[in-house]
Amino acid sequence: MAGKGSCRLLLCVALVAVLLLVETTAPAGQAHAINCGADCSYRCSKSSRPNLCNRACNTCCQRCGCVPPGTAGNEDVCPCYAHMTTHNGRHKCP
Repeated sequence: MAGKGSCRLLLCVALVAVLLLVETTAPAGQAHAINCGADCSYRCSKSSRPNLCNRACNTCCQRCGCVPPGTAGNEDVCPCYAHMTTHNGRHKCP
């Protein structure tokens, strides 16, 4: 009986270890997590309305998982960001 209980314990420990390993491993294609706050702050640093720009940029970043580099343009790097529109059909992301 003692062998059966220790086998179950070992199995449980192994299962927990595998789950933790899967949980902490980044999926393929996501080698690093994006920092929306910092990326959007830089993207909006030259905007005439930085608070509005940051709010829109952070929304787009959260939904798309990317922010184009630089303070303007370069939207081909992040197509989701480039094609997001408002309810009025205007370009949403700065």
